[in-house]
Amino acid sequence: MDPVLLALTQKQLDHITRQMGWVMMKTARSPIFSQSHDFSCFIGDADGAVVAQADGIPIHTGSGGFALRALKQAFNGDIAEGDVFLSNDPYLAGNNHLADWTVMRPVFVEGALFGFSCNRAHQSDVGGGVAGTYNAAAREIFHEGVRIPPLRIAQKEVVREDILQLLLANTRCPDLLIGDLHAMLGSTRIGAERLASLARDLGSKQAQRLFPNLLDYAERRMQVEIEQLRPGRYSGVDLSDHDCFAAANIRIEVSLTVERERLIFDFSGCSPQIAGFKNSPLANTSSAVYLAVATFLDQSLPRNEGAYRAIQIIAPEGTIVNARSPAPVGFTTTHPAHEIITACWQALSGAAPDRSCAGWGKSLHPVSAGSTRQGNIFVLYHWLGYPAAGAVAERDGFNVLGTVNTLGGLVLPNVEDLELAYPVEIRRQEFRTDGGGPGRMRGGTGIHYEARQLVPTKTTFRDEASRRPSGSGVMGGQAGAVASIRCRAADGTLVQTPAYGTLRCGPMDISIESAGGGGWGDPGERNPEAVRRDVIDELVSLDAARTIYQVVLSSDLSKVDYEATHRERSKRRFTTTTLEEIAQWELSQQEPTPANDERSSRRPSPFRSH
Repeated sequence: MDPVLLALTQKQLDHITRQMGWVMMKTARSPIFSQSHDFSCFIGDADGAVVAQADGIPIHTGSGGFALRALKQAFNGDIAEGDVFLSNDPYLAGNNHLADWTVMRPVFVEGALFGFSCNRAHQSDVGGGVAGTYNAAAREIFHEGVRIPPLRIAQKEVVREDILQLLLANTRCPDLLIGDLHAMLGSTRIGAERLASLARDLGSKQAQRLFPNLLDYAERRMQVEIEQLRPGRYSGVDLSDHDCFAAANIRIEVSLTVERERLIFDFSGCSPQIAGFKNSPLANTSSAVYLAVATFLDQSLPRNEGAYRAIQIIAPEGTIVNARSPAPVGFTTTHPAHEIITACWQALSGAAPDRSCAGWGKSLHPVSAGSTRQGNIFVLYHWLGYPAAGAVAERDGFNVLGTVNTLGGLVLPNVEDLELAYPVEIRRQEFRTDGGGPGRMRGGTGIHYEARQLVPTKTTFRDEASRRPSGSGVMGGQAGAVASIRCRAADGTLVQTPAYGTLRCGPMDISIESAGGGGWGDPGERNPEAVRRDVIDELVSLDAARTIYQVVLSSDLSKVDYEATHRERSKRRFTTTTLEEIAQWELSQQEPTPANDERSSRRPSPFRSH
């Protein structure tokens, strides 16, 4: 297929997914969609492989093919024009967790199945033990909400009323869900119409060759990228210290083998699945690995399943990265997805150190649910207390961007709109001082967020960031600041918040200092002018500028004293290495293949005619 036509068509497919997203944002009822964009649109081919996913959240779309293939297996060819399908179950339907519903609409061209138009969206409430889908007390998936295997929700473009009533009976927010579900159906219908139109414009011969060529091209592009990595065996690890019920030592450990045109991620060293809802089904683990690889390598790589053919994942069943049913998985897209991505980045850094990405801060923002004056249930995600991103070689980390699994795809809601939609007052939202990990490139600072909840709520706490720094530094950079959360009742009494759990709370104040991102490179090499600017912006304190970055500023902060700065930076300071740092290094030691074993550096062409 002509490479120019192929490139143009890929752009067209990506644009279709964006059009689907616009429809979703304009028509959905919940602020979680209309403002924060906690949904993802993607296109699959007739075999169930994702071929375009330009609009959405990477942890959603990377596993989209699992859901499509589960649908095809469940219906065994019984798929007709005008059908629409729905699923959410991680064990029965290839999904991530029950909150993410996947609407899949088959697209027929000239009477034959051509592909699928899909939308995966995180619902405000899907039943289970607590409002808001995150049941920190869950010990099995049955505690987390309604389970939906692949089912036909519409026939001949008519929604099945019996199915709809069943779904509405299993949510605390039927007024929101009914509108959101119709928005999902509408967005996939627009996607299906645009995709069928594109196929007709191409003509039957070119249309039949389109998806195989796109997937093959992506595979060759990925192979070329792998060719540039240093071959060998590398490892990475990230830890969690709580299983949702008690302190624990939970390891996400990966061994990466870089071979010619192939990456093998082996998670055999991971901890067994745990009692709490921080387990990962295989689809979610695969999506997290794909995210780590795609962000580490060339940003122009196609984001489709052709690229993922070069990636092999070994994840033993019964471990935290391939949980066995009925283990709870409600928090999986955030944790352990965060730890999986971080461990993979560490391992990949051994093969290309200059591409290292410092660690992102982990999450601790709660979810509050209560009743409106009209008697409806509301679910408020305190996303304005999101953590920061880690730095990379080219730039500082973003000061507040969200959890790493979203890569910024989840948008912070507008404060004024949030106060109109929920019984809450936002008292403060500003960047932290000295929150970002010091480095040549500074980590994101994190946010200081204060809110007053005006009505009683059930508030679910999910704290993964207050007990130790979570945004680790790389290449000589330092870790970002630890997070904190404090809640105070209306009478001034301090609320003892659990690491994981749900509390009945009266009106109260919530204060969050979110986790900072890690720094990249030696802080002593940071541009002094960048340090001065950070001090003026109150992102870095004057004391930290002097003691950590060794930058001396004039008393009015108008200029850098370069002579004094040079003297400070020229001093040799003796530093010790802690036992914890030694242990971390031993866990992530890298073993590149000897130089005489390295492959040829000749780059094959990614183009091949069909």
